[in-house]
Amino acid sequence: MYHFGVLESNVHMSWMRTVCGRLKSDYRYTAKVVYNTFPWCTPTAEQKAKIEQTAQGILDARAKYPNSSLADLYDELAMPAELRKAHTQNDKAVMEAYGFSIKDTTEEVCVAKLMEMYQELTVEKG
Repeated sequence: MYHFGVLESNVHMSWMRTVCGRLKSDYRYTAKVVYNTFPWCTPTAEQKAKIEQTAQGILDARAKYPNSSLADLYDELAMPAELRKAHTQNDKAVMEAYGFSIKDTTEEVCVAKLMEMYQELTVEKG
């Protein structure tokens, strides 16, 4: 559930939008380029539990609409309020685990910090 929460977060989505390829206007998510290069945070036990809780909140909100597709649920204009709220709570939990300021971290700042983390990881592995 922790991994789902991080992957569904605005932190991972920012990384994905920056590093993944495109096929026409669609994102092309690949394990080698996006997933394997993503710098994972090292949360405390409390932070990990919070992310697991907020990730479950996303699934619970989706479950309230069993006849809706993901395309229906994630339509920007028609997204159910409880699903949007669940994602916001998950984003906050993940950003906290990364040590990112919820108020001051734009997507650009988020990606810059993730790139710094990635550089540190690649230097360590040499």
